[in-house]
Amino acid sequence: MAITISEAAAERVQKLKKRRQTPEAVLRVGVRGGGCSGLTYWLDLVDQPDPKDKVFRFDEQDVTLAVDRKSYLFVNGSELDFEKTMVKTGFVFRNPLSSRSCSCGDSFTL
Repeated sequence: MAITISEAAAERVQKLKKRRQTPEAVLRVGVRGGGCSGLTYWLDLVDQPDPKDKVFRFDEQDVTLAVDRKSYLFVNGSELDFEKTMVKTGFVFRNPLSSRSCSCGDSFTL
């Protein structure tokens, strides 16, 4: 399996790269302990992936995602999306491995 990215998320990454004037930046995705459900996602624009990262290139959208190997165990099969609602605006993970998430959607449990 792999991680995928929605068109909305790809567009948002492009806007962030343009704003930062870093057109070659890579979106690094990870998971760490925390939040009310036990695990939280984190995102960071970096110059290049770490050597041991799993790298996913979406050439049509001009976006590259990098995931550290440990986090990949938790996000494998997920889709990264971007939503804009009245309540919250931001990146959202659609993770089939997640068995439960908190009410705010910022943390999850497997």
